[in-house]
Amino acid sequence: MSSTTDSVAVHPQPEGPVYGPPYYEPPQQDRVTRFIQRRWRESPIWVAPAAMLVCMAGAVGYTFVTSPTEANAGASPTCLLKYTTGFICPGCGGTRAAWYLLHGDIPAAARHHALFVFAVPFLLYMYAAWAGRRLFGWQLPQFNPSPGVIGGFIAAWGVFSLLRNLPWAPFTAFYV
Repeated sequence: MSSTTDSVAVHPQPEGPVYGPPYYEPPQQDRVTRFIQRRWRESPIWVAPAAMLVCMAGAVGYTFVTSPTEANAGASPTCLLKYTTGFICPGCGGTRAAWYLLHGDIPAAARHHALFVFAVPFLLYMYAAWAGRRLFGWQLPQFNPSPGVIGGFIAAWGVFSLLRNLPWAPFTAFYV
């Protein structure tokens, strides 16, 4: 028969005082987080896809109502970054690109924001696959980009944003 010290790992005690509790206690959630998570668990399954659809419809409606292609440089709302620094922000031209996409003019949309035009079909498919699976149990292939793909897209967006602020040809073609 073996002794009890053979089956139990013996850990040396640290020298000096030990600060903090001897055990890990997970942080308690605040009231707002508990409220939101409780509402999420108790809500019907269709609420999240419907809320996303309402947000997308609001963005499309705003784009149709404001007609961003006819707005002048001082029209509200204006880009705070461009207003204060003169630089074109990473999203600059996105609303105009959306307006042109909604009107079927893909070359004009790409002229205003090429990466937005590239991303829209992926985002729409991701929404349709997620909502279809959640609401109807459809087994559409999920598009789950890896962290490397997401990082590559963000890096491409950063390079695109940098190039469109350069004042020399051929980069002036990116200026909107």
